[in-house]
Amino acid sequence: MSAGKKFREALAEETPLQIVGTINAYQALQATKVGYKAIYLSGGGIANASYGLPDLGMTMIEDVCIDIRRVTSICDTPLIVDADTGWGHAFNVARTVKEFIRSGAAGLHIEDQVAAKRCGHRPNKELVSTEEMCDRIRAAVDAKNQLDPDFYIIARTDAHASEGQEAAVARALAYVEAGADAIFAEAVHTLKEYKEFTDQMSVPVLANITEFGATPMFTTEELGQVGIEMVLYPLSAFRAMNKAALTVYQDLREKGTQEGTLELMQTRMELYDMLGYHDYEQKMDSLFAQGKSK
Repeated sequence: MSAGKKFREALAEETPLQIVGTINAYQALQATKVGYKAIYLSGGGIANASYGLPDLGMTMIEDVCIDIRRVTSICDTPLIVDADTGWGHAFNVARTVKEFIRSGAAGLHIEDQVAAKRCGHRPNKELVSTEEMCDRIRAAVDAKNQLDPDFYIIARTDAHASEGQEAAVARALAYVEAGADAIFAEAVHTLKEYKEFTDQMSVPVLANITEFGATPMFTTEELGQVGIEMVLYPLSAFRAMNKAALTVYQDLREKGTQEGTLELMQTRMELYDMLGYHDYEQKMDSLFAQGKSK
């Protein structure tokens, strides 16, 4: 079964489907063990965590594919990936889709910002025309049909902040007509506005419930009541990791011991259990024993 097919099955099994951000392979294992049916790789997260850069479109396709492969090589939970603006014109978008599929992703979202993009919850975002975004979507759909027709194409519109709700819905309708499997309505403010999207779309709508952004922290129950079928939490665990790590660094520097922050830390045995460390160790011992017996 392809990764895209697995994602579609997850979407059919859970409504709204919680899609949780996993910044690396280890977090993907954690999310899978907790029971999430779909996981996510944030473009901003890759820029921040893997390259120490802000989310301003400075990472490239192979930078993202490296992290996709790291996650999908160790975890088969379907992975949705942030493709920013697709890294160029139609042929670049097509290449992005194919490389993501080859790297093991289940789907992606592509947005209607200009190439010099900004975080979806920051001001002064500039958008391409509706027709240019539709060209991106058509290129993505054509490319996925060559490798995995079930690969999931989500069209993100950032129009709500700069053009208003009516324009954002109109853009989303055009993106569905161009072939998008779902709509990502970015930086929406109210449940009423989400319902205006879901009432008019013939495809699922995704709500991005990122912390400290423009969208309130609606619950899955509230979002489900207005027809949202996917809820994204792109960087929740990453933010918690960052805060905990900084606390440990500061405390250790000031006190010369980490004793005061042990409660923030995962134990060695908890790490080993998550990784299946002892299974690996037993396998290694078994292989070495076979070699010695010959």
